[in-house]
Amino acid sequence: MSAAPSTHASTAALANKFLLAGIAGLVLTAIGLFVDAHGAALSYVVGISYWTAVAIGMLMLVMIHHIFDAGWSTVIRRQFEHGLSAFKWLFILFIPLVISAWAKPGFIWHWMDLSHPLHGGHGTIGDDPLYLKKAAFLSKEMFTGMTVVFFLGWMGLSALLRRNSFNQDKDGDVNWTYKNRQTAAWGIPFNALALTFAAIYWMKSLEYHWFSTMYGVWFFANCMRAALAMGVVITWWLYTRGDYKGIFNTNQLHCLVALAYAFVVFWAYVTFSQYFLIWNANVPEETFWYNLREHGDWQWVGLGLLFGHFFVPFLLWLSYRRKSTLGPALKISLWIAVVILVDICYNVLPALRDSHEQPLPFLSLNLLWVLSSVVGVGGICVWSYLKSYGSGQAKLIPIRDPRIVESLTHHDATAPEPAPARPHWI
Repeated sequence: MSAAPSTHASTAALANKFLLAGIAGLVLTAIGLFVDAHGAALSYVVGISYWTAVAIGMLMLVMIHHIFDAGWSTVIRRQFEHGLSAFKWLFILFIPLVISAWAKPGFIWHWMDLSHPLHGGHGTIGDDPLYLKKAAFLSKEMFTGMTVVFFLGWMGLSALLRRNSFNQDKDGDVNWTYKNRQTAAWGIPFNALALTFAAIYWMKSLEYHWFSTMYGVWFFANCMRAALAMGVVITWWLYTRGDYKGIFNTNQLHCLVALAYAFVVFWAYVTFSQYFLIWNANVPEETFWYNLREHGDWQWVGLGLLFGHFFVPFLLWLSYRRKSTLGPALKISLWIAVVILVDICYNVLPALRDSHEQPLPFLSLNLLWVLSSVVGVGGICVWSYLKSYGSGQAKLIPIRDPRIVESLTHHDATAPEPAPARPHWI
């Protein structure tokens, strides 16, 4: 089940377009450093955190598939495996941030410069009791070492899962499935810890005074939602160009979107819990984070997240038709992908302050650098996916996976029968 040469050629051409778009976005972001260095740098943190979240979510979905020995997701799993190829490029793209941490401490993460003045001018970070209590964790050495461990772990897990899955296409040996299940058994706990600490180091520590025990779970929810949204986009692309016709059906789409729907509710639960616990405790070291975001246009961004991140997809996906019809599922998934980006902006960009120690407006030039960073990093990630997809090193679907027949014939007893000539879910 391999694509025709013309299909490979079109995939290669599309990959080159995304590569050029990625390079252009990165160049524009670099230019932004000469216009507003701090704003462009934090926007780059947004861009790379966003696409790393997508890759982390895809990695988690592949491992969850193996640990539960899932059947329905087998035909979709291969596309997530191609997406895992982006980790090595994300690591390379993160290196400038590590270099900046050593070359210019405090430029992005203020706690790296102990002489940096505290907000309000009351002493320096090196004199701050809240920093001193966290100094063993918040250090350049730990930041660098942990970041390297995160990416090496993600790349190692991805390489193992991809190798075993691709090798099974060649010989059909069921032992490759067992090996991936064993990898997932230790990979899921590692990934849970890695994504939690990555979120704390890269985003939460921008305002290190803040305390939250829910932050890693919040990031996990966004990782899964972003990966599932991209999964819908990929399946739409493969179906409309003909690759998935006769393979991907209504019931597989319904399962994919139902899982995304579950994480809509999960995100709302986690985010509400974080806000409620901080509001109820009313501890200044916790409440200030929300207080800063409840003024100016950031207040409207917060309300937009409440409705856009939860109510809109929750209410729309209550309908079975919108969960099992490719067009509506695609539109809602794209909406979610955009709102996740806004959510990360909401967590990162208020670290940019004016002379009165208030967050700079959301609607500012910084959004241009956010866009260029997302396009830049995203272009490289999509290029990596397309390069892996079109390389011919693996089949379109895991044709010799023990669960492939179950996946291809997956059905839901509550689903209506599709029309024989044209599937109703297009």
